[in-house]
Amino acid sequence: MIKQNGRKILNNYPITPPQFVALQWLLEEGDLTIGELSNKINLAFSTTTDLVDRMERNELVERIKDLKDRRVVRIHLLEKGKIIIHEVIEKRQDFLGEVLENFSVNDKEEITRLLDLLYEQMKIVSDK
Repeated sequence: MIKQNGRKILNNYPITPPQFVALQWLLEEGDLTIGELSNKINLAFSTTTDLVDRMERNELVERIKDLKDRRVVRIHLLEKGKIIIHEVIEKRQDFLGEVLENFSVNDKEEITRLLDLLYEQMKIVSDK
């Protein structure tokens, strides 16, 4: 349901769900090469290139040459992309806040504790 609501929120923005995921990675990690980004979002290199082309046309990202190695091109998140990511995340948080509105403080703390535990276990199993 969170994912469905998130997609509904994205309908108000000029980006697709895969573009949103790519923009989130760029916000979190900083400038990435197409190869690095394609590994993060689990898409083929050619698909990621097309994705970046569309985001560049929409002025969400730009390609910049690496200062240390001019053969390397990095994808840089532009202000318009940052604004969209922050707005969408805020709307998703508002949705969850509304969902949890009638939960007690203890219930919210328990949910948080269990989600933290779940996350830690997922990391342990994933790192094996």
